[in-house]
Amino acid sequence: MPRELGTYLWDILQAGREVLTFVGEMDFPSFAQDPLLRAAVERKLEIIGEALAQALKHFPDLRESFPEAPKVIAMRNRLIHAYAQVDPAVVYGVVRGHLPKLLVKVEAKLQGLGEARDIDTP
Repeated sequence: MPRELGTYLWDILQAGREVLTFVGEMDFPSFAQDPLLRAAVERKLEIIGEALAQALKHFPDLRESFPEAPKVIAMRNRLIHAYAQVDPAVVYGVVRGHLPKLLVKVEAKLQGLGEARDIDTP
């Protein structure tokens, strides 16, 4: 049974915000040298990709709002299936360059659904 659209979007938002908190103001060399942090960030990116994939599967009209979805899902697949070839520079670039923009869109979609609430609210 599919979950509600808002639930998938909240999963994306929460995981994304956690990534941004984990990385903070850290520069790339520090990120690249911290295997625990990289693993945590990669796991959260996997969650984001899977939640978006499931949301699109059950709510195909969502594609119009998230044209970057194929790239997000491809990143998830690479992290899962080609884990030995993951480049920390690519992960860091996604976190710095693309993730904040995605989260803005997710927040807007949640507000459009009438689900604007504090992220910590279950």
